Amino acid sequence: MKRPHAGLVVLCVILMVLPFVIGENNFYYDVVNHMAINAVVVLGLNLLMGYAGQISLGHAGFFGIGAYASAILPGYDWPPLAAIAAGALGSALLAAAIAPPIFRLKGHYLAMATLGLGLVISKICETEFGGPDGVPVPPLSVGGFEIAGEKQWYWLLAALLVFSIWACQNLIDSPFGRALRGLHGSEMASAVAGVDVRRYKVTIFVLSAFFASIMGSLSAHYAEFMSPSKASFSQSVELVTMVVVGGLASIYGSVVGAVLLTQLRELLQWLLTGVQLVFASLLGWQVVTNVEGLDVVVFGAILVLSMIFMPRGLVPTIAAKLGKEGGDGGVA
Repeated sequence: MKRPHAGLVVLCVILMVLPFVIGENNFYYDVVNHMAINAVVVLGLNLLMGYAGQISLGHAGFFGIGAYASAILPGYDWPPLAAIAAGALGSALLAAAIAPPIFRLKGHYLAMATLGLGLVISKICETEFGGPDGVPVPPLSVGGFEIAGEKQWYWLLAALLVFSIWACQNLIDSPFGRALRGLHGSEMASAVAGVDVRRYKVTIFVLSAFFASIMGSLSAHYAEFMSPSKASFSQSVELVTMVVVGGLASIYGSVVGAVLLTQLRELLQWLLTGVQLVFASLLGWQVVTNVEGLDVVVFGAILVLSMIFMPRGLVPTIAAKLGKEGGDGGVA
């Protein structure tokens, strides 16, 4: 039975109305664009974590591969689209090569293996390509047309988000998706039923890495700059937190998690500044707005609290309260 796409229709309406609400404010367009970029990455990661039941603490590494491919290859006269494709292919090949040995592991051993992979990619990006200060990235041009400005990027990223949700819904509805859900429930039972457990694990890991790499490339072209922090462990923690908070095995939970947590760093900066201003006025303390490392602590705390109080995530929990099926992404 086909999954209803009512949630996708609602999202399309929101995305079409949103520019009229935003107006010409480029700051708000920038916020929404980053939400869309993160949402597509989190969709791919949720296929791996929520549906297949496999953890990845190094997913930002694939994001970084795509970004650095788009930063470096155009300097060798590669067209931007070719550089994006090369980064995505490189990420997919690396994922395909590393997946068979690491998916022999389970639980925290698997988490540590993916963490190590992410750290290696992050360190290579930092030391070999531009250093800790990052590298400039040329603007994205297709057929002589340059995509420039937050509003043009909004429509491109909105279209990619809608397409990604549609593709993920159809994937989950397919026999492949049903095999993933069975694998999450019990690998032994899936193997007995004839599912090639190893092949499905590798395939979904490669697919999620492919998602992350493409969005890494687009993110770099959008910002016209790439910092190694975007491939760091803290970025991987953010992505995992978005999956868990929004909802494991929930397509729209991925979008909600990305929307809620994308701007958390800026919110922390604002809150910390406000608190320090209060203490400065009352006690004469000097205002210091450095929040380096605080975001990782807060993301970790949110992750722990979500697992304790909302183990299924926000969207599936709300859907369950309303008496609807929400764990598989069928509820917007």
